[in-house]
Amino acid sequence: MAAPKSWRRLVYSVYTPVLTGLFTRISDRLFRTRNRRRGSSVLLLAPLLAEADPSPLPVFRSPGSTGVQGTDGLRARFRWMAEHVPAFKVPGTHIHILTSPDQFYHTMKARIKTAKRRVVMASLYLGTGPLEQELVDCMQEALERSQEGDNPDLQVSILLDYTRGSRGQTNSRTMLLPLLQQYSSQMRVSLYHTPDLRGLLRLLVPQRFNETIGVQHIKAYLFDDDLIISGANLSDSYFTNRQDRYVLLENCGEVADFFSDLVGAVGDVSLQLQTDNSVSMMYGMVHPYRGNRDDFSASARKHIMEVVNTARARQHIAESERLVRESEGEEGGKEDTWVFPLVQMKPLGIQVDEQVTQRLLTDAGPGATVFLTSGYFNLTRAYMSLVLGLGADYRILTASPEVNGFFGAKGIAGEIPAAYIHIARQFYSKVCQLGQQERVHLHEYHRAQWTFHAKGLWYYLRGQVRPCLTLIGSPNFGYRSVHRDLEAQIAIVTENQVLQAQLQEEQEMLYQRSTEVSSSTFQQPDRHVKLWVKLLTPLIKNFF
Repeated sequence: MAAPKSWRRLVYSVYTPVLTGLFTRISDRLFRTRNRRRGSSVLLLAPLLAEADPSPLPVFRSPGSTGVQGTDGLRARFRWMAEHVPAFKVPGTHIHILTSPDQFYHTMKARIKTAKRRVVMASLYLGTGPLEQELVDCMQEALERSQEGDNPDLQVSILLDYTRGSRGQTNSRTMLLPLLQQYSSQMRVSLYHTPDLRGLLRLLVPQRFNETIGVQHIKAYLFDDDLIISGANLSDSYFTNRQDRYVLLENCGEVADFFSDLVGAVGDVSLQLQTDNSVSMMYGMVHPYRGNRDDFSASARKHIMEVVNTARARQHIAESERLVRESEGEEGGKEDTWVFPLVQMKPLGIQVDEQVTQRLLTDAGPGATVFLTSGYFNLTRAYMSLVLGLGADYRILTASPEVNGFFGAKGIAGEIPAAYIHIARQFYSKVCQLGQQERVHLHEYHRAQWTFHAKGLWYYLRGQVRPCLTLIGSPNFGYRSVHRDLEAQIAIVTENQVLQAQLQEEQEMLYQRSTEVSSSTFQQPDRHVKLWVKLLTPLIKNFF
């Protein structure tokens, strides 16, 4: 049942920690008896509003993993990642950096049309325009072709966020329903629902704002054994004039299998779209907002970490077999690149990406250079303390106000770019206070009629002119990415000089459209931030 209009207007206008605390106490009282019988329905927004301990997590270290310079020591330097996540060894020639939204879009369409076994797509949402319909038509064409034989092998699995994918009358669900109805045995649509949106919070918070509580944010697009990892969603602007990052891994079966299993595991703990546009949970799975919150998170974590741990065990066996073959005189393969999948799902108790990112920033000592980019510059306290407190040089790229995705939006959303101006100014002031201007540089991306959504980093060892490591995927290095949403990215470590050159060109392409921030930047008339926006910025940092 929908919330009364007056209540919805109240929540919309005074969505504050004070009100949240009140709702929490009311919810505790109303549902206490029910909770004892059926599990918690208590509102959880108050804990979500609190920033975590700003201290960095404990750093994982292994002997001999630091201080190695040059490409000859890359494997030794980054071997510690394999202690916590799978390490897939692939030829660098199989990895290609895509550079434009148009290339990303047409690559997906071409791969969908030729897929024979599987199409697996994870995104925040699927848009509803003509370009998105063309993607759906490509899926239909592939499914039709698969049924021309006696054994329709092609399986299509789509994972989206429930709240974002259900927004409005025409939405992601209605876009996919015809395919689901026609190919129900070959088609699966899963809609992840955060366990933190429940009780009175779920009842009262309106559409669009309910997405701020937490979403499925992974962006992985898989076609047989080819995989695209990106930060881009399946929407028209991401296909035309919204700059992101995209990496294509061709014929990398083990990596593709991992992400297929990962998306499948998240899908298993998500709501399943039915042919009548209703949703239901798989048998035996805990419901995300009707069931007990702790039970759901524990069950989901176990299900998802089984994928990670199984892949790790498989990789350890493969590595042992490789070492035996090499000891017997067999030549090694041409794999010169390692792919480490990093998963962050803090609502489910999974924080691998956070741990690895902190370790990378911790190990980036004097002489190293890190180029870090985010469409929404909002470093967590832990990341900020590492950037400001360590010896590497940092070049941080973020959106200028006019290319921020919220620029020109209606209502309070239209003030979000101003909040990011305030965040950037606070960060720059801190850099100046610490006397770090020569080491930490902040840049803004500019491009007329475009928006900026790229995220990730490029890691240069001391004395190297090309990056040996990149992080690419969905995380923005901000509070939401670490604490609220489901995220995934990959760390690519490569000795392949051609791939290193591609990464260097990608980094230069983005940064050449930027200007460096200085004290005069914030004196410009268009950088004025209203007082009420400044006051609300701490809240905005936690939700956008």
